Amino acid sequence: MTYWRILRQRWPIVLGATLLCTALAAALTIATPRTYGSSIEFFVSTSSGDAGNAAQLASGNLFTQQRVKSYQQLLKTPKALEPVIDKVGEDLTVSQLSDKVAGSIPPDSVLLDVVVTDRDPERARLIAEAVATTFPSVVDELERVDADKPSPVKLTVVKPAVANLTPVAPRPSRNIALGAVLGLLLGGGLAVLRETLDTKVRTKDDLEVLTDATLLGGIPFDSDAAKHPLILHSDPTAGRAEAFRTLRTNLQFVDAAQHPRIIVVTSSIASEGKSSTSANLGLALAESGASVCVIEGDLRRPKLLDDMGLEGSVGLTDVLIGRYDLVDVIQPFGRLSLSILGAGPTPPNPSELLGSTAMRDVLAELRRSYDYVIIDAPPLLPVTDGAVLSTQADGAILVVGSGVVTKDQLDHAMDSLETVNGKLLGLVLNRVPRERSGGYYDYRYEYKPDSAKSSKSKNGRSGDKTRGEGSGRRRRLDENVTPDSRHAADQDLQEPVNSGR
Repeated sequence: MTYWRILRQRWPIVLGATLLCTALAAALTIATPRTYGSSIEFFVSTSSGDAGNAAQLASGNLFTQQRVKSYQQLLKTPKALEPVIDKVGEDLTVSQLSDKVAGSIPPDSVLLDVVVTDRDPERARLIAEAVATTFPSVVDELERVDADKPSPVKLTVVKPAVANLTPVAPRPSRNIALGAVLGLLLGGGLAVLRETLDTKVRTKDDLEVLTDATLLGGIPFDSDAAKHPLILHSDPTAGRAEAFRTLRTNLQFVDAAQHPRIIVVTSSIASEGKSSTSANLGLALAESGASVCVIEGDLRRPKLLDDMGLEGSVGLTDVLIGRYDLVDVIQPFGRLSLSILGAGPTPPNPSELLGSTAMRDVLAELRRSYDYVIIDAPPLLPVTDGAVLSTQADGAILVVGSGVVTKDQLDHAMDSLETVNGKLLGLVLNRVPRERSGGYYDYRYEYKPDSAKSSKSKNGRSGDKTRGEGSGRRRRLDENVTPDSRHAADQDLQEPVNSGR
């Protein structure tokens, strides 16, 4: 955990706390009554028997410094304040006047500074002048041991009192600065606390802290994704569609020596977007001219065929138990070189079927017929099906739902793959919030090809998808998506980002 990363992610908390504390400091400054000060300064001297004796001079100076400390405390006593009240003629008590008078001693000196504060600058001056007049007399009276002898201590006013029209309190600049510093400290503490308590995986930085696995891509959040899961079909020029094409490009650079062709797409828990990622990745690969078969490998809660608008009464389960041949249940999708193998009926023993020899034979046959085989597998933590499938594939892609999965869940999911010696090709961070325009995951480089514009001008609307009715067990979707070479030319040809610590 780096504090700079925390501040960069949680800056609204820091900014909010800083603004709040600064505003409170400003409000308190405005609400605090203004007080004015008037100061005087005494020089304290003592008489010595022999002014030419250096020892006596040093002794006298030390005696004076000790005496000045006593005079500072004497300023607050009724003995020193009652004459001031009598001279000023104010209706004040000793306690009230004591709060207005303060004394200080400069280091290593025989000076006594007295400051009188009051809401009225003129009254502060009058009280200070009264102190300058009465306090030397009080000291003279107390220091005189014998009535016939003069006092050995003398107080001389070296700085008379004046009316100061500049308030000594409150101090707006100091108070606001202190409020801002306090807000920064408070905001930083809250940001660290929020980061410590937040167990969700949200950003690329969170993945860098958790694992060294390769980050293959980030898919931005789309509130309309549930209605239109096939973004490459419904809006092929959208920024989210380009993110899937980037994922396709990055996947082609993973393990170039042993190019993976059978790929399991799974997640830690449900609702992270593995099915939509499988479907759109299959579409993106088919767009580039590759032949692709997408398998609905989640035999417990199949969702892929619903997203793609295909019939799902028969499928993989029927092939594994020998009820149908593989060629009878594979459904073509649109005009691309893309085929779909649905899950079929829900079996009582999904894990056993997916780990069986029959499943290996199915994958071997598909490897011979297709360039890529994408398997939409169940999440890793609830069931073992995804881990079982990863042992029969060339590698696995782990979809990480931003704000959905916790760090512990993701860690356990990767451990489950490692336990069965499954090969993790990389991570896909899905549902990434578009917090800032032009951010890391916010491409927003949308365009409309000429064919779409001409179609819209002729028909008054862009090309809508149409369904073609099939007979018997299958029904296919007739898409208006063509393997346009312009998509391949517009791909972001970038190396996969290694998400190292």
